[in-house]
Amino acid sequence: MLELIQITADPALARRCAALPEMRLFVDLERHGKAERQAGRNSFISTHTLDDVAAVRAAAPEAPLMVRLNPWHPGTPGEVEAALARGADRLMLPMFREPRELSAFCACVAGRVPVTALLETAEALASIEDWVATPGLDEVFVGLNDLHLALGLRFMFEPLALGWVDRVAAQARSHGRRFGFGGIARLDEGLLSGRDVLAEHLRLGSQAVILSRTFQRSDAPEPFEAAVAALRAAESALARRRPEEVEADRVRIAERIRAIAAQMPRTDAGKAGASA
Repeated sequence: MLELIQITADPALARRCAALPEMRLFVDLERHGKAERQAGRNSFISTHTLDDVAAVRAAAPEAPLMVRLNPWHPGTPGEVEAALARGADRLMLPMFREPRELSAFCACVAGRVPVTALLETAEALASIEDWVATPGLDEVFVGLNDLHLALGLRFMFEPLALGWVDRVAAQARSHGRRFGFGGIARLDEGLLSGRDVLAEHLRLGSQAVILSRTFQRSDAPEPFEAAVAALRAAESALARRRPEEVEADRVRIAERIRAIAAQMPRTDAGKAGASA
């Protein structure tokens, strides 16, 4: 069963998530450089605070709680201590480019909680073999939104169609690390439907995915719990596919991603990806 990750600073939603199986709560403290990277895009820019970490922890004391900090900088050790003091039981490092940044982060955490490396730069993708075995690293999570921008691609799921997410999954698996990627919309919503994204998670042996904001829409046709239940039912059905069905779905989904990308404008960063 996939672990479903819900980004929230709402104690009431945290309690609802905690009542469901295999749910991880996620408070997002990342600020440095995020607004500039995602300017002009319909992306989530968090306003969460350290107080929110404490509030979510108090509302759902038994639920796994991950906190994303800023990219590595001189204040990172203090951020680590502040998040741990407020109840984080997993920490995420975003936007690292060099193995030494992840190594320094894991050294700061010092084994007190698991560490998730958020792979979202071309440099981190190109050097994964150099950092995936970092002591203290528990999970590799591919952040498709920033990664596709860094690679100069048009659509956030293109790294999946190009086989780069397969490469990350294989590296994580070979070193005993957990693996997850991207976000997922409700089953039949999204440019690439939630159902197709879910199919690829199962094909790759993914263990975690972030629920998109569509799960919390006020005008949604069904409540949050019903949408999660539908996702779980689809997960169970997709897990029963025969190998030839899995491969047929992979080919179809890759073609769908390429078709979507062809209709989108190219980003400005179109230099990096080919060698990654």
